[in-house]
Amino acid sequence: MIAPGKLTVPADRSFVVFLIGMRVNRWWMVPLWLPVTFAMGRMLSELMRRPDSPLLSFENYLGRTTYCVQYWTSVDELMAYAHDKESAHVPAWQQWARRIGLSGAVGIWHETYVIEPGQYECVYVNMPAFGLGKALERVPADGPMATAQKRMAAGQRARVGG
Repeated sequence: MIAPGKLTVPADRSFVVFLIGMRVNRWWMVPLWLPVTFAMGRMLSELMRRPDSPLLSFENYLGRTTYCVQYWTSVDELMAYAHDKESAHVPAWQQWARRIGLSGAVGIWHETYVIEPGQYECVYVNMPAFGLGKALERVPADGPMATAQKRMAAGQRARVGG
């Protein structure tokens, strides 16, 4: 549903942006890369079913190089999930290492960014909930939040407690 008007997310909290994806290097080796795609879907479903999930939100982008932009509550929660033997991640990673590993058929990658209060700003105009605005509460982007410069300044003030 499109939210009319101009909205933002206050820059008053920390969170983690986790980018993860794969690149199909040998498209004809479908039996190797297709299970990687399904494994990511299982992990995201598992996390979104948890009422206390540390995964706040995600967006998927598909192509030869696919990637998922994820928003997490903290890097500790992200790492805990990655190493949780009861989660879908550990067996998926072990299967990938056994079946594909360094064969070159599929490339995988990830990047982790810890974002601190006052170090980000965003705006959404006539948009459905998307990106950070899907992960965290949106507020009107007017008055002291009307411009990128004002949003950054407000976040800086929140960061230093004033």
